[in-house]
This record gives sequence, structure tokens and C-alpha cells, in this order.
Amino acid sequence: MGLIPEQGKCLPPPGVINRNSVWLAGAGWCTAVLHNAIIHRPPLKSGVHRQFLFATMGWFIGYYITKYENYTNARLDRDVNEYIKLHPEEFAAKEKKTFAEIVEPFYPVR
Repeated sequence: MGLIPEQGKCLPPPGVINRNSVWLAGAGWCTAVLHNAIIHRPPLKSGVHRQFLFATMGWFIGYYITKYENYTNARLDRDVNEYIKLHPEEFAAKEKKTFAEIVEPFYPVR
């Protein structure tokens, strides 16, 4: 696909069943059923080939949207990690405190 550059093609492929694919396949199927209902055909029985086609198109569009989303998230993570490496003074480790130092003393009221 042309949206993802060469460096994004080394990422592992997303799962075949993912949230974008499922939602867009359902939206495609509902579109075909709604079209049948609008033109006064039996919604579920007529145009089954169109229902299957729209669901399949939604599935593939959702798959490639997930692929692009994974690439974008990986690119942002890479940029943030590079920034942290270039500016370590801004990300100094904090001194560790015990839980007793953080919490105020407890005085039960009776």
C-alpha cells in the first residue's frame, strides 16, 4: 500500500481480526442491508452478494487502517525515545521514596 513507507514494512502485520476490520465490515454489511430496506426489498434476503462484497471491502479497509495506525504509533514511539536519548537531563531519574514517606500519618478518630 502506498501510505506506508519502506521503513514501516518491517513491522509485524496486524492480526486478521482487529477492531477496525470488524467495525468497518459491520458498517459495510449494515450499509447494504439499509439500502435494501430503503428501496423496499427484503433487507436480509435480497442482494446477499452485495452484503458480502461490502463487508469484505470494509474488512480490508479496516485491516489497512490498522496497519497504518501501527506504523504511526511505532514512528511516534521511535521519535520520543530518540528525544529522550538526546536530552537525558530533562528525564533524570527521581529519588525513590518509601510509601511511609508519601502517606500522612494515620490517627484514628473515635
